[in-house]
Amino acid sequence: MLRERLQTAIRAVYPPRCLSCGGLVESDAALCGACWGGTAFISGLVCDLCGVPLPGDPTAGAESCDECMRIARPWARGRAALLYRGTGRALVLALKHGDRHDIALPAARWMARAAAPLLVPDTLIVPVPLHLTRLLRRLSNQSALLAQALARVTGHDACPDALVRRVRTPSLDGRTREERFAVLGDAIAVRPRRRAAIAGRPILLVDDVMTTGATLSAATDALIAAGAGPVCVAALARVARDT
Repeated sequence: MLRERLQTAIRAVYPPRCLSCGGLVESDAALCGACWGGTAFISGLVCDLCGVPLPGDPTAGAESCDECMRIARPWARGRAALLYRGTGRALVLALKHGDRHDIALPAARWMARAAAPLLVPDTLIVPVPLHLTRLLRRLSNQSALLAQALARVTGHDACPDALVRRVRTPSLDGRTREERFAVLGDAIAVRPRRRAAIAGRPILLVDDVMTTGATLSAATDALIAAGAGPVCVAALARVARDT
């Protein structure tokens, strides 16, 4: 009873706010109606490798999009929670650049629903790393925040520092697919002290956004080279040009 009264008092002073626009909502970590409507959650039939939505019957079985049929993906399966547009894009940018750590947990719940088919027993959740200089500037790695929240939601283990970005790569914004793959190369590796923790374990590799998949490919290659596998990938948002 006392706890309920305290919660009521707190809500009176600090009413729940929409994760995106800051408007009043009924519960914590929620979106208002308008922002929910502006968020393109992915459902139905999706590409089994990257999670982009596809036309067709969702019960038809595993399908691949045109991009994944052209590009060899080193990972086994992939999913994304929403499309990188509208409110979804705003949430990703707020988490990434706006110090909005409160977005991580609800975002992880959305990702958990999307990635449920990929989470086999003993899965280890691993985030895509930031280079140290970027980490010091941002003070947090948005992919690590998502990975830790996803571990909390699903009950699986997470290893936030399994990977290291050895080279400070330039921004990939505006670069072509070929340029992104060339820039990343061997930029990502498994930390030597984490090799034993990942060896032989299924991995769910987590990133905030999947565009061409170059970063996820480099990270997957590093994990497989260190003896992990199979590797699946999950992103909060997927860039999709033809949906």
